[in-house]
Amino acid sequence: MWFRRASTGRLAAVSAATGLVLALTAVAAAGPWESGRRTAERARAEALDRDPGRAPDAAHRLAPYVLEPLGAPAEEDQEAAGRSGGRRGAATIPVPTRQGLTDALGPLLEDPDLGPDSSAAVIDATTGELLYGARESVRTTPASTVKIATAAAVLEVLGPQYRIPTTVVAGAKPGRIVLVGGGDPTLTARGRGNGDDESAPASLRTLARNTARALKGAGAAGTGGNGGPGGAPKVTLAYDTSRFTGPSLHPIGVNDNIARVTALMADQGRVDPETTGHAPRVADPAASAARTFADLLREEGVEVDGEPRPGRAPVGGEGRLAEVRSQPLSTLVEHMLLHSDNDVAEALARHTALASGRPGSFEGAGDAVEAALRGAGVDLDGAVIADGSGLDRADDVSAGFLASVLALAADPGRPGLRPVLTGLPVAGFSGTLRNRFGDDEEKAAGRASQAAGLVRAKTGTLTGVNTLAGTVVDADGRLLAFAFMTRGTTDPVGAQAALDRLASALANCGCRLAA
Repeated sequence: MWFRRASTGRLAAVSAATGLVLALTAVAAAGPWESGRRTAERARAEALDRDPGRAPDAAHRLAPYVLEPLGAPAEEDQEAAGRSGGRRGAATIPVPTRQGLTDALGPLLEDPDLGPDSSAAVIDATTGELLYGARESVRTTPASTVKIATAAAVLEVLGPQYRIPTTVVAGAKPGRIVLVGGGDPTLTARGRGNGDDESAPASLRTLARNTARALKGAGAAGTGGNGGPGGAPKVTLAYDTSRFTGPSLHPIGVNDNIARVTALMADQGRVDPETTGHAPRVADPAASAARTFADLLREEGVEVDGEPRPGRAPVGGEGRLAEVRSQPLSTLVEHMLLHSDNDVAEALARHTALASGRPGSFEGAGDAVEAALRGAGVDLDGAVIADGSGLDRADDVSAGFLASVLALAADPGRPGLRPVLTGLPVAGFSGTLRNRFGDDEEKAAGRASQAAGLVRAKTGTLTGVNTLAGTVVDADGRLLAFAFMTRGTTDPVGAQAALDRLASALANCGCRLAA
């Protein structure tokens, strides 16, 4: 039984709890879904304890329906629903009307905090129909909401189960080994190593341990050369970053928001590996990771001669000594969206390029993301994808485009795209929406707004730019995809609050007035 919103008298706590059930059920209505940040939705405390900017730490698991899909038709009606091409639940849940949405959203779009350049799109996630638009085809700067496009594209071309390898191979000369960067932005040197546990990020320490074992087991034959003190293997170390090409420095320049984009890095190139979020980065993440790897080899009893040097692995991929792999792509996507991780976003955009035969560069990545979404049936509406993270102001997309990508991810025929939805932050509970959706008085009292748990959305913020795109369950239980975009704002806090009110309005109305 669905709890319809009353205009007065509802406790915020009831709203939040009910919202979580509705949000989870809405995702289930779109079909089986991958992984999912369920922990953040079970308890606010667990969401607050997460370390933004850290590599993902939740296991990837396939999951069945969480609850029966929203408004699922009775058994005798399902065959008819299938013949009509409708999704489960479409026969019984009312659809908002354009007039109803206009009445609910129109006045809010006039808020001066949104600046002079705002746009909106609302799409029915069940049918893909545009229900409401206000300058929805006008392109503007998306900021970090472009990560939604990056997420959908990489899942479309590689699938949710793909894991990124980092390998060590024998070099072309005896006594030389090569650390080959595969483009894993979550590779870490912290901790004791994880074996091949896909529930944790790939470990550089594990890679060193397995490499040392391989060298010792082979007696360093063909790789170990002369041997070190006490018969320990002795090697020289090279590192190969050729998987990614083109400029490594993002167009915004040196910035604590992102490291140089390279196929080899550990702990996202942070000067202090224990830091999270925005933090200083090393000048050369690949060289830093290689030096760390050399030190870890020495700890494992391997003598490394001199400093690591840039090099190339032998052609053909023969002589692999050890390999570690990232968590599944579904988990990386969810982490990227939840924490707005720029390093992960740029790496995944490049993997989209490589999988489609393009160069692993900024240009190749942008072209590949556009091509992947076009091939999936999304109307690009003239969209320009200049990077994977949204830090580049050359990104230029419309609200209609972003909402269409979200609707695509809800398509039950594309279950591999479901992490685009399950990775979105939950209003008032997780990620970049943890402290939004509620006025200061509500937050001080520990109460969530009535939209808490119902809105899941990716935020976007640059100077003068504020955007919000995601999904929401309306008062009748209909799952809607939306995008609200602004440019030319002068008060970011006021703009964010205005965007939150727009999303809350969708959550709080059935919007079924006559057209």
